[in-house]
Amino acid sequence: MKIAVVALGKIGLPLAVQFAMKGHHVIGCDVNQKAVDLINAGTEPFPGEAHLDEYLKKTVASGHLVATTDTKTAVAQCEAVVIVVPLFVDNDGIPDFGWMDAATKDIAEGLKPGTLISYETTLPVGTTRTRFAPALEKISGLKAGVDFHLVFSPERVLTGRVFADLRKYPKLVGGIDAASTKAGIDFYKAVLDFDDRPDLTQANGVWDMGSAEASEMAKLAETTYRDVNIGLANQFAIFAETANIDIAKVISASNSQPFSHIHQPGIAVGGHCIPIYPRFYLWNHPEATVVRAAREANATMPAHAVGMLAGALGSLKDKTVAVLGISYRGGVKESAFSGIFPTVTALKAAGANVLVHDPMYKDEEITGYGFTPFSMGSKVEGLILQADHSEYKELTSASFPGVKAVIDGRRTMNPSNFPGVDFRVIGASINL
Repeated sequence: MKIAVVALGKIGLPLAVQFAMKGHHVIGCDVNQKAVDLINAGTEPFPGEAHLDEYLKKTVASGHLVATTDTKTAVAQCEAVVIVVPLFVDNDGIPDFGWMDAATKDIAEGLKPGTLISYETTLPVGTTRTRFAPALEKISGLKAGVDFHLVFSPERVLTGRVFADLRKYPKLVGGIDAASTKAGIDFYKAVLDFDDRPDLTQANGVWDMGSAEASEMAKLAETTYRDVNIGLANQFAIFAETANIDIAKVISASNSQPFSHIHQPGIAVGGHCIPIYPRFYLWNHPEATVVRAAREANATMPAHAVGMLAGALGSLKDKTVAVLGISYRGGVKESAFSGIFPTVTALKAAGANVLVHDPMYKDEEITGYGFTPFSMGSKVEGLILQADHSEYKELTSASFPGVKAVIDGRRTMNPSNFPGVDFRVIGASINL
């Protein structure tokens, strides 16, 4: 089978490689000429994705994967098209469809009868049917559900472990009609493999969601549920601080109950999922007060961490503070919607001199964000851990001469490595 994958980012490129590893011929499409050139040379354009370098070299060398900036021509050669173009929201929570609309236009211009189109980018419910189907029809002159198949099948993977997650989690598929759904199911059965999962309610594999809307809703439901869960944990943690309770023990005890799962609290999670997808849901369902409250609660956590540090030091004015971690989560070089930005903003507003460190970023990259790089061993008075990189787990006070207070926003560091320091985590204070 010949497949086009549109957008070769941290999800799209591993997906294209996965299809090629199954023996299919894949054309990867992207607007970034530099990324296309690197891919065609068998060089991964970004670090940190397990097995990507090995698999990319293999599939490019075999001729099963090529990359191009010409989406229209690529689509015209293919039987299936998978779209993984990013979709964001503006400051008012309104989805910005600019990139998605542009990609849809390019696809429509090359679309031929019999093609399967699958949107994997997370979308507000109804978008596949009411926005993209009419756009594809208008430009191509073809009829969705008659001349071509159209489905929504959400990506359900985390960067850094995409290949493992593709095997681990069921692939959800829902089309605009029964024939589209069947075509989508047949396609994903041909390009994916699945782990045995006896814990699931049905066999792991490609799951029929019945409609594009149900498939869209499933992705929003799982990410929004997590956001609400994190919001609840964060509010538990704030209360626990005032009552001198170790929230980690409380959550551990709560999770010992069957069917219970509460996330650990901490500085708000970033990336494209948790901060964004609940806002897609709110765009569909603005009356969802629980979802709105959770999103607002999570958005306040960087400022809360800064407030904790101010409380520990008495004041942040003219204090030197190091923030550890640009990435939105450990082990991934990705800053999208990371807590680093509101954390640094709040520190500067309080009068602190802010330094930033991340083992995955070079000093010139850190400077490119407008931050001042921190070097281990430099003198600081305060420290906030923002990203749970494994490199931070065994840090000691020796790396931060003069440090008086630490806020561990991800429960990553060892408090005993900071003797005599006011060491705090979200939901607890540990004076050593």
